Amino acid sequence: MKRTSPFLAVVTALLLGTLPITAAAEEKPKSPPGGPPSQGGWSTFSRGGAVYQFDSDLDEGASFNTTRANLEAGTGYRWNRQDSVSLALSYTYNGYSFSDGDEPGAFSDKPWDDIHSFSLGAPIRYGINNEWSSFFIPSVRSTGESGASFSDTVTGGILGGFAYRFGDTLTIGPGIGVISQLEDDPTIIPILIINWKITDKLSLETGRGQAATLGPGLTLNYRANERWSAAIGGRYEKLRFRLDSSDSNPDGIGEDQSFPLFGSVTHRFNPKSSVSLVGGVELGGELRQEDENGDRIASENYDPAPFLGLTFNIRL
Repeated sequence: MKRTSPFLAVVTALLLGTLPITAAAEEKPKSPPGGPPSQGGWSTFSRGGAVYQFDSDLDEGASFNTTRANLEAGTGYRWNRQDSVSLALSYTYNGYSFSDGDEPGAFSDKPWDDIHSFSLGAPIRYGINNEWSSFFIPSVRSTGESGASFSDTVTGGILGGFAYRFGDTLTIGPGIGVISQLEDDPTIIPILIINWKITDKLSLETGRGQAATLGPGLTLNYRANERWSAAIGGRYEKLRFRLDSSDSNPDGIGEDQSFPLFGSVTHRFNPKSSVSLVGGVELGGELRQEDENGDRIASENYDPAPFLGLTFNIRL
């Protein structure tokens, strides 16, 4: 089985699935210092957005851009600060537009266009005592190009682990995930979850990142006041999908991986709704084509690609 490095695991663990760990963390009630535990109950959330990745040149001379959009919704029930169960459903669209290169090649021939991803996850959190808590996250997803056979697009897995709460300022813990891959060995992922309140305004955390830009990451947040905040961060992204059954590479595999660095500015209309402007650059990008059995056909690096977009978050 393939293994990722611990650093990549920190920033990719929540991407592989339905991004539910942070959803559970965001929705858990917080008790006032020295006060009684917050009461539980039902809650719902929705979030999403759209991001445009500008033109980037490939090694062979072709270029491409990508339009990404995401919508996620979920509901959950919490019994207290530590114990909860949730259900999250999301849809992500990645629209690729390729331009012809100087010479014929694997990516000059426009290997894919619209990629659709549907995912369903059920995060479960259980408090062992006042300091220790555990999480378990089974998930299933379908990722494929328009026209791909649904049964050939499905992957799934489970994440699980523990976290220790050092008072009101630091929560940290280990875990592990096993995630199946299209025409590849399952990936074993060591997980590190951290939520560190450095000061009243500054915090460091791992989490899902901006919805439409696909993923979790390590993020440094600065909250200027109740309305405005800013963040900078980075992560690793890997999108792997089944190709159309009628294209030049029928039922093949496409892959897009990169290391985005991003910044965002967020405005909160109230404690439960916000909108963010996000921008950054994709570094170390690579596109890859494989045949239906997962054997490599071609791969090309692409130049740093800037991106810009808007996201929203609503909790009820």
